[in-house]
Amino acid sequence: MPMRSLGLLFAAVVALSPAFSAQAAEAPKPLRDELLHTTQALVDAIPTGDKAVWEQALADDAVIVDEFGRVAHKADTVASLHPFPPGLSGSIELRDAHVQQYGDTAILQTEEYERESVFGQNFVVRYQSLLTFVKEAGAWKLAGYEDVTLPTPPPRLAVANLVLDDYSGTYRYAPDRAWTVSNAHGVLSYVSKPGGPANVLEPIARDVFMGSDDERNLLIFRRDEHGKVDALIERRKFNDLRLTRDP
Repeated sequence: MPMRSLGLLFAAVVALSPAFSAQAAEAPKPLRDELLHTTQALVDAIPTGDKAVWEQALADDAVIVDEFGRVAHKADTVASLHPFPPGLSGSIELRDAHVQQYGDTAILQTEEYERESVFGQNFVVRYQSLLTFVKEAGAWKLAGYEDVTLPTPPPRLAVANLVLDDYSGTYRYAPDRAWTVSNAHGVLSYVSKPGGPANVLEPIARDVFMGSDDERNLLIFRRDEHGKVDALIERRKFNDLRLTRDP
């Protein structure tokens, strides 16, 4: 239950900003420090529900796009802020920040390292965020905020009675396109082409695995009426790539 899935539209965006020079320059330290201070204040205000911080920092026509692709504007975002209920807490640390200035526009790119506690259970969620600030009447205002969730290794699950050799084989989605699944010393993995890098399959349940690559897609093996694995589905970005096992 991440901080942002608690109904708080928190994210990032394409900025609505005036024209700027084509060549970026690294922002001077005072501007970098100011934008980092503003951003840290914004994320600190989420668990406390401090609407005033967001009201002050956002441009009137700001666009906010959260990690689920939901789009909000200033009024929506400010209205969504409420203190976390008892049992829920969280904090965000800004890491590896970079600020570039284009005249009266500045871009802040940073990782947001979020620690969450849900009734004693602790979580870490990482976001890559892009914030666009514009200078209005001498003050820097946040015009655009966009972030995406960075895939991180999930906790391992112990799944009983897995027979990994059930899944070994070649799975094809076109005449000349196939994945080879193999079991090597109790570790299931696949390659999408000969000599390609192996993508380890981490078990979630019987016949359900998660890939170890950056996308962390689900891999679902299907069985025929005799209980033999005959197909593989890669669930990617809410779509299914279907592969049929070679005889």
